[in-house]
Amino acid sequence: MVRIGILGAAGYTGGELIRLLLNHPQAEIVFANSESNAGNPVSDVHEGIVGDTDLRFTDALPFDDVDVVFFCFGHGKSEQFLREHHIPAHVKIIDLAQDFRVAVPHPTSPAGEEPSSKSLPAGRSGEDFHFVYGLPELNKPEIQKAQYVANPGCFATCIQLGLLPAAHLNLLKEDVSVNAITGSTGAGQKPGATTHFSWRADNLSIYKPFQHQHIAEIRQSLRQVQGYLDASIDFIPYRGPFARGIFCTEVVRTKAPIDDIIETYKDFYRDAAFTHYVDKPIDLKQVVNTNKCVVHCEKYDDKLLITAAIDNLLKGAVGQAVQNMNLMFGLDETAGLQLKASAF
Repeated sequence: MVRIGILGAAGYTGGELIRLLLNHPQAEIVFANSESNAGNPVSDVHEGIVGDTDLRFTDALPFDDVDVVFFCFGHGKSEQFLREHHIPAHVKIIDLAQDFRVAVPHPTSPAGEEPSSKSLPAGRSGEDFHFVYGLPELNKPEIQKAQYVANPGCFATCIQLGLLPAAHLNLLKEDVSVNAITGSTGAGQKPGATTHFSWRADNLSIYKPFQHQHIAEIRQSLRQVQGYLDASIDFIPYRGPFARGIFCTEVVRTKAPIDDIIETYKDFYRDAAFTHYVDKPIDLKQVVNTNKCVVHCEKYDDKLLITAAIDNLLKGAVGQAVQNMNLMFGLDETAGLQLKASAF
């Protein structure tokens, strides 16, 4: 059994992670940390798991008792936590925040070489935390050997999985137009003006056009595959009037034949455990409540239209994190993740 600790366990990602791990055949949750809920039953906060567990939140940090820790913090807190706390060297870390997703070049790296991970030197006890970017469809061999993994962002996962095979074909030579709509759970559990039901229901809006924080990690991965990326990723994020899921459209200008493109997409994801090329137009309900990503391509003159969809809390967050845990511990990649889509 893999012994697990969860930090930030009271939020949406913490609750979804607990739900998955309770049904994972080789996982044992040792502690679920939440200072504000310490002593309370986990099911008091995550009511969907009532009757499934007697686990209680704790403010303790028994790192010596676990094999892996999931960081379910808000963005910016993971790096601070590692600077202020000692985590034993044997304990693996999977960080769901954005703190370690974008790599920084090592001083000794050759000029122009694309870094594959980010390091945080000099923690409280001088540890060196070297994070691998945890997109299994891109970095599976590195994840299998990793001690620390930076789990990709939700928008970034969906957009990358739509574009990576195009990058493999060297098609990303002109600016790429991307539109993607996400469910309200992508904004986190803390209530806000744009997550309030009466505002979000029957409504649409955009935010952070061309400036979303996930663009950097998207560009990083596309450069890794194509070797360069001079084109911009013109990303417009939308807030959707639904709870979970991301549906994305991407437009790439190319004269490449559609049959060659489709063949490459199918080959690129042939061995992927959860990402599937689909021959007909896709919809969001194919993936909600699963760790799947579905991708489809169509060609209109010189415009390649790519559509992709994921569940933002699963393949876009904790489902992918559990997938990474499975890889890091040599388990079946799909363990605990055989989930049914909410098709109706």
